[in-house]
Amino acid sequence: MGSESVVLGQKVLAPDAAPAPASTFFIFGASGDLTKRLLLPSLYNLAHEGVLVDDFAIVGVDHVERSEEDYRAFLTDAVRELPGSLDTEGETWRWLISRIFYVAGDFEDPATYGRIRERLDQRKAQTGNAVFYLAVAPRFFATIAEQLGAAGLLKEGEGSFRHVVVEKPFGSDMPSAKALNRRLLAVADERQIYRIDHFLGKETVQNMMALRFGNGIFEPIWSKEYIDHVQITAAETVTVEQRGGFYDATGALRDMVPNHMFQLLAMTAMEPPNSFDADAVRSEKTKVIEAIRHMRPSEAIGAAVRGQYRAGFVNGEAVKDYRDEKDVHPESRTETYVALKCFVDSWRWNGVPFYVRTGKALAVRRTEIAIQFKRAPGVLFRHLPTALKPNLMVIHVQPDEGVSLRFAAKVPGRKVRLSDVEMSFKYADYFKAAPSTGYETLIYDCLCGDPTLFQRADTIEAGWEAVEPILEAVGGGENDVQFYSAGSSGPAMSDVMLAQDGFQWLPLERDRPR
Repeated sequence: MGSESVVLGQKVLAPDAAPAPASTFFIFGASGDLTKRLLLPSLYNLAHEGVLVDDFAIVGVDHVERSEEDYRAFLTDAVRELPGSLDTEGETWRWLISRIFYVAGDFEDPATYGRIRERLDQRKAQTGNAVFYLAVAPRFFATIAEQLGAAGLLKEGEGSFRHVVVEKPFGSDMPSAKALNRRLLAVADERQIYRIDHFLGKETVQNMMALRFGNGIFEPIWSKEYIDHVQITAAETVTVEQRGGFYDATGALRDMVPNHMFQLLAMTAMEPPNSFDADAVRSEKTKVIEAIRHMRPSEAIGAAVRGQYRAGFVNGEAVKDYRDEKDVHPESRTETYVALKCFVDSWRWNGVPFYVRTGKALAVRRTEIAIQFKRAPGVLFRHLPTALKPNLMVIHVQPDEGVSLRFAAKVPGRKVRLSDVEMSFKYADYFKAAPSTGYETLIYDCLCGDPTLFQRADTIEAGWEAVEPILEAVGGGENDVQFYSAGSSGPAMSDVMLAQDGFQWLPLERDRPR
């Protein structure tokens, strides 16, 4: 999350978005980084768009003892430090800050939930709806949910809702993910649980279904007959920053692959749902993740590369060794980069490799899905000095959301010479859409009771099941960590993995043409 930023005071929802129902939005971890940098600015944007009604309220919950006046001043100072155009002297901020309240208390203390109940009782004249957003360390997820359940705060009255929003990571392996789901589902129904993945709030990711299923030229060729391989990249320039303690116990594989990366894979490979109903869409995505080939640990050794950044330069600034970061073990073998080769064993995708990579302290910040089509027969152009390049479609998720398509065209002149050309579409240029982190869309959907972009328990568990063999191989020390310089494209072995199949990664260059 350290690489995300939000544009403030911009419209990010559809112009005809209806106001969300009146509700009380509780934020556990109200003084944390996620709240200050992403949740509050996103709520500001929603207020600016007019989709938050007058009976909407925010209640911060944290262990820090402070008055509501102090908490409002704390948030005002925090957002003033953010890049963007939030006007803390303007009407939107005044509207929002007047609806922000505070409850102090320990997350494990039942008395805290008594104070939350009192706050809700004070609000019953306006609304009984409540959202409980768990912007806290993962160890508190189940505890907070169980305390909410024990206090009766998850019971829904007639015509009212109670939703629980859970941030990633959803467990650290298959047993812990199942245990977390079991504890959550013991106190709440699946429809009340919103497991959030902010990648799914990106406009480009949501547009995948429109791109594939709304255009007759794409869906017929979206299969093993025409596609050579798929590359999914989530590259970050940031380091682990102040999260060394958490990250060193987690690593890139656990942090990114079972959720972010597999969700992007699922959106790419899913079959057409029979409707835009939430369960119809989520069921098709889950089928893809369940169809990811389960490797034996011995197979995982050759299908996974783990890397860790060394000292280097990113965007001209010096970066120290990962092992020198705060709260990181000096001999850590935790990966800050991981690349995987996956197969989806379905009728549509059997035999097509999906290459997935993600890492920190890389050359550029970029998330994209690259669809490389099979090379056209070259007999007609065999006299050319270089072979025809395959057609390539790239779905740019961030930072410049859009789609580009590479194909061959004849160079003007008497001789037959071919050159690659590119068609490029950017959301910001065509629709004048403001960039965002995607939290606005997800918060709005949660308030409106639309779980389409959120993950179900079975999806989470299927993702962990697919990476379990890799975790076993890592645990045995057979898939050791490689090193790469900060500001590079990752470890050399990642390139070797693709080269063995006759492919190469799209370069992570700042000036790579779109």
